Amino acid sequence: MDLTFFKTRRFRVGISVIIALAALLITTGQYRRIRFSKDMVLTVGVFSDNYWGIQNGHANKIIDNAILRFQHEHPDVKVEYESGIMKADYSEWLSEQMMNDTMPDVFFILGGDFSTFAQIGALKDLDNLIKRDPSFDPSAYYKTAYDSGSYAGRQYALPYECAPNMMFVNKTILDREHIAMPARDWTWNDFYEICRKVTKDTEGTGIINQFGTCNYTWNDAFDANGVSLFDEKGRSCDFTVREVGDAIAFLEKLEGLNSGYSVSERDFSQGNVVFQPMLFSEYRAYKSQELSIKKYSDFEWECVTMPAGPSGDNYSRLDTLSIAMSEETPNQEMAWEFMKLLTQDQAIQAEIFDYSDGISVLPSVTQSEETIKQIAEDTGTAFNLDILESAMEKTIIQPRFRGYDNALEEVGIAVRSILDSKSNIQMEQIIWNRTLNNFLKSMQSQNS
Repeated sequence: MDLTFFKTRRFRVGISVIIALAALLITTGQYRRIRFSKDMVLTVGVFSDNYWGIQNGHANKIIDNAILRFQHEHPDVKVEYESGIMKADYSEWLSEQMMNDTMPDVFFILGGDFSTFAQIGALKDLDNLIKRDPSFDPSAYYKTAYDSGSYAGRQYALPYECAPNMMFVNKTILDREHIAMPARDWTWNDFYEICRKVTKDTEGTGIINQFGTCNYTWNDAFDANGVSLFDEKGRSCDFTVREVGDAIAFLEKLEGLNSGYSVSERDFSQGNVVFQPMLFSEYRAYKSQELSIKKYSDFEWECVTMPAGPSGDNYSRLDTLSIAMSEETPNQEMAWEFMKLLTQDQAIQAEIFDYSDGISVLPSVTQSEETIKQIAEDTGTAFNLDILESAMEKTIIQPRFRGYDNALEEVGIAVRSILDSKSNIQMEQIIWNRTLNNFLKSMQSQNS
């Protein structure tokens, strides 16, 4: 056998290249993407506990059912996910996958992470997939839920499950005080008058023990009054507008009813408060027969839309869990098909009402007779779907810019300072407007 070739420089260079490539695959983790079988493997990023924070024992039931169905319809595809990742650790886990070039093909994305991942280019722009797919219908979703997956005019995620913020009402107190339930188009005036009437000492001790509201925040007031603080990119805010001042004045008026007492959620759960904003998912969870004995069990309670400010409407925030595709996925077409199955298939979406606490992102599912019947069975009441639909029609989403949560904290500090100082609200707005804009500029320079 002639061994001359194996001694040549070309052979030695070839061996060096092979070794270098192997080392690169191992150090970057890319070897995990190489599959030595005929089946395509589609990886999915999920967390193992309930998105809404209320455990019901069915965390991955829907995704497991969807995987079984998808693999049945695509026998040459195997769908895998890593189990045991908790929601509290999920954002960090995703970041690690991105750093290691091992991002799942598709993955659930939390609302607070969306703008960051979109801004750094980790998410696949879905616009071309949407345009060339005649089977995909963006109008099938609730509009706000669908819009929550857009960034800078491009679609990067599809909505999977959502829940609007609504006002929960202790009906037992209202009945005792001979006050009717608020209408779905109620206003701040209605809200305040009910709070004023029910705030009292019911035991003759000289200490107020029944209250109007708790956890009605500046966020709720700003939303209700049509306040849009930040520009689209988070580079500036206008804290001086009249709508902001009116919202702060209303909060001051509400707090003034309580004689300095800070009303808490504990007061509400003990049956001593009429109003508290909550996500609809909490209504579903704690109205269910399994959880009804754990919380809010000593009084009758229902939900209604959020009250409207004079410059706004009955607006409320929508919390949406979305699913996105990795920019680096080698399985784009199958990833897209799986995303559509999870978010636009009516049978899969209907399982949200079986195994989760939010609502389907498809009006056709949420408004169906089957859903109305199921919610009624779960909650033990004849649920008025019109209230939920009214809330969904007027939901809004948070602005999409990096550092939004930090900016919110600063606004919260500003509002609290104004409320505590008892100073002229308009003058304080001007002072804080300068501070907030300086903070945004500093934050933008750090992120650039």
